[in-house]
Amino acid sequence: MRVQVRYFAVVSERLGRAEDSLEIPDGSTAGTLLARLADANPALGPVLAYLRVAVNQEIVMAEHALREGDEVALIPPVAGGSDCLRLSDTPIDASEAVRAVSGDGVGGITTFFGVVRRQSAGRNVLRLHYEAYREMAEAEFRRIAEQASHSWPGVRVAILHRVGTLQVGETAVVVAASAPHRAEAFLACRFAIDALKERAPIWKKEVSDDGEVWIGLGP
Repeated sequence: MRVQVRYFAVVSERLGRAEDSLEIPDGSTAGTLLARLADANPALGPVLAYLRVAVNQEIVMAEHALREGDEVALIPPVAGGSDCLRLSDTPIDASEAVRAVSGDGVGGITTFFGVVRRQSAGRNVLRLHYEAYREMAEAEFRRIAEQASHSWPGVRVAILHRVGTLQVGETAVVVAASAPHRAEAFLACRFAIDALKERAPIWKKEVSDDGEVWIGLGP
């Protein structure tokens, strides 16, 4: 089957072209196509980890099955995002998020830290356990960053969120937002953490003296 592949920004620059018409095997997925393109174009190597794949103008997961005539686009990070939009299995370095949104045009940087607290709804918390649908959650982080940049031009957003078991006092999430002016940085930071809590597929289990509960489901 044949698909049309489009390239933008750094990808187009590295490949020296804006599109290809490719014949690919039946049963190919977005992931196998991306791997094939990377093998055929070593210049993609340094940016491969930052690329998303859109099919017919919709962001898809690697396992998405391609069909005859599909338009496939390789999507680099947008201006409002950063390379710092991910889940972490290890303690978060907040300075990484700040560095990711820093730059010559930045006049204000706002950060939010979510920290594991001892008391919750009258319970004595011992620890928290976070689980996430990693690929979907990180895709949502990118959408949040893009929406912030569309709402407040010049804004950049970084999001780091822990998964696994966290003790009281550990940082669960860091959001950093920068903008030419402080007002937009505050607004974008608030928007990002609120959107993350509402939309990202991340689940929290609270372990306390009274037992264990997945927050949102009750005991």
